[in-house]
Amino acid sequence: MSTSKYLQLEKELLPYRKIMNMASNSIIDQEITKYPIFVVHQHTVEIGVSLTNDDNAGSWKVQASSLEEFVSKQLIESNKVDSFRTIYKAPDKFFCVFVLSELGAKFIFIPREEEKK
Repeated sequence: MSTSKYLQLEKELLPYRKIMNMASNSIIDQEITKYPIFVVHQHTVEIGVSLTNDDNAGSWKVQASSLEEFVSKQLIESNKVDSFRTIYKAPDKFFCVFVLSELGAKFIFIPREEEKK
């Protein structure tokens, strides 16, 4: 993904940052997984738990998933899990985002900024 497309996507995901922060905190605090993954798409996908609905601003849909679900649905091969864990960035500092778009599917990591109080 080019730098300009990455920056554009990061900007388009700003309206979802609060819900992603809340979901990530809950997932980690409840020990659901150490590897949350947000699926960002404009299509219909059957993975994760939907965090958005048609009333949300923006053109993207966001779903919360996990490394474990990606493995169980064979989106990540079980023999690639250790490799994935080595590139996975700290979830308290980054969102792991699986982007499905007209450009294909790609994992990216978006800095997770602290919410302003």
